[in-house]
Amino acid sequence: MEEIKEPVQLALGDGKLNPAAAGFSRAPLHAFADLLQGLRHGWRTKRWEYWGVLTPDLVLGMTIAHLDYAATLQLYVYERTTGKVISLAPLALPPGSSAVLPDTLPPLTAVGTTGGLHLRFHDDDGGTHLRAESPRVGVELYAPAEGDVLGVVVPWSDARYQYTLKDVARRVSGTITVDGREYPVGDGAFAVLDRGRGRWPYSRRWNWAAGYGTTEGTRLGLQLGGMWTAGTPATENALIVDGVLHHYDGELEFSYDLTDPQAPWHVRGDWLEATLTPFHRRLAATNAVLVASKTWQAFGAWSGWAAAPDGTRYDLEGVHGWIEEARNRW
Repeated sequence: MEEIKEPVQLALGDGKLNPAAAGFSRAPLHAFADLLQGLRHGWRTKRWEYWGVLTPDLVLGMTIAHLDYAATLQLYVYERTTGKVISLAPLALPPGSSAVLPDTLPPLTAVGTTGGLHLRFHDDDGGTHLRAESPRVGVELYAPAEGDVLGVVVPWSDARYQYTLKDVARRVSGTITVDGREYPVGDGAFAVLDRGRGRWPYSRRWNWAAGYGTTEGTRLGLQLGGMWTAGTPATENALIVDGVLHHYDGELEFSYDLTDPQAPWHVRGDWLEATLTPFHRRLAATNAVLVASKTWQAFGAWSGWAAAPDGTRYDLEGVHGWIEEARNRW
């Protein structure tokens, strides 16, 4: 894939993919001013900001999404010591102002409010403030921006394409409050940003995996994807070593058993042999006429190895994260 090194608009004035935007980047360089929206254009524009946070005590997921004809927010908390799960996923039809997602380059402020849930993700010069307010869960976190990210444009066609930004190696601190109990967040915690903007087919499946940790004094970030990029020149596979991104062409092989929540998930390729052993698996399903989705997301510890382009092989012991299969009709 060609590396993008200068700011660029994702779409042309007619809403088609800008050929100059296709490629990958090490920073958030894409803007989204000309994405076509509304019924006239098939309700195909999808925009979202997702933050996932893993701590020694909790799993946290937060999403602000605008699907063109609807807006949805998501808050998910898993308490690792008790097994308690809190899950909110209010849907707003039509979206109105329930989800505000800027089309400009960062710094960004994304805001979502509906169904008793308020989410706000606000960039400053040094990182991102993450806030959630709901009857049972409160979130006040800060994730400094450190090192490279992976931005990729997936071109299914001139009219159907997606920009994804994965920032998988963010340290994070602050507090998460669950049913009145305050959990400090710091050592052993990390955050992942998944930003999406694009024009989607109605039905699509994907695999996604992320990880972060320190092994033998080296900070490693792991970003893996599959299925949805097959048949295109794009891949979203990367290893981040002490803040430096290494991007890899070529599809990876994902293998797993969805019938067994405790079964390990495997990912293999020329530069990678990785296994995630779950401590928890989440199954999320939505069926609301136009919107239907099902996601199996496993959280756990990575093992195996990943190799940098210079041949240096890194042990994945000490790297934690998640892996998923998602199926969407939207």
